[in-house]
Amino acid sequence: MFTLPQHHLHQATTIRHRHNRDHRIYCAVTTQVKTRPKLEPLVINTTTLATPPKADDPSLKSTWSHRAWVGAGCGTVLASLASSVVGSYDSHIWLEPVLSGFIGYLFADLGSGVYHWGIDNYGDASTPVFGTQIDAFQGHHKWPWTITKRQFANNLHALARVITYTVLPIDLVFHDQPVVMGFVGMASGCIMFSQQFHAWAHGTKSKLPAVVVALQDAGVLVSRSQHGAHHKQPYNNNYCIVSGVWNRFLDDHKVFETLEMVIYFTLGLRPRSWSEPNSDWTEEAEDCPVTYVT
Repeated sequence: MFTLPQHHLHQATTIRHRHNRDHRIYCAVTTQVKTRPKLEPLVINTTTLATPPKADDPSLKSTWSHRAWVGAGCGTVLASLASSVVGSYDSHIWLEPVLSGFIGYLFADLGSGVYHWGIDNYGDASTPVFGTQIDAFQGHHKWPWTITKRQFANNLHALARVITYTVLPIDLVFHDQPVVMGFVGMASGCIMFSQQFHAWAHGTKSKLPAVVVALQDAGVLVSRSQHGAHHKQPYNNNYCIVSGVWNRFLDDHKVFETLEMVIYFTLGLRPRSWSEPNSDWTEEAEDCPVTYVT
């Protein structure tokens, strides 16, 4: 048997060890990192808020078109309520229509808050359908006292038009359902007149009708103090403007703040209430005393 010399054996062993060490396995792991979407900066369009409207500004006056729409809206609401009363008399039921009317009243306050929150925080004058209202509400935040100078039909005609188009078909279909008509009549009436309730909440107590002050103090209509909190920092509460009965619940449970987070993380849209208000749309004091215009 042939045997390698000792130094050759050591050299062979060394070569084998080096050969074994040179066999290495490399593992590469690649992970996909999701980058955050690039969010557009919040831009508040304030080009239309240069100067406040004057007391005799035509934009604050009622036109015959405004009056016609308010008349049509009132007629539609009265038709709903009348159908409810007649149907209740014929069917000898009163409790259900009254309860449905009360629910309609609560619904109108909640609806006014949701709508008010939406147009206060999202969109601008160029937004389809709602652009005019969004622009008007931003102007209202800068000069809230101007709403007390709007004439009655001027203040209500936009909502009266919506009520006429939406409620009139309901009246025609459900005119023989007193419970449905009780809800529809009360809800639509409160929604249409919500802007007038809103204007009264900005009025001076000594210049408001006594019955309005009494209803505000009783909590039937939104009070001046409650709505006044909406126009103070942080400008993200007390959105409801019919009775304000929902305001405490919505604010204490941070309902609108939760909706804002959902919208931000799903659509990347920031509400205006998250940004520090600037002088272009925060409130300016009135130079002259507030007057109440009916």
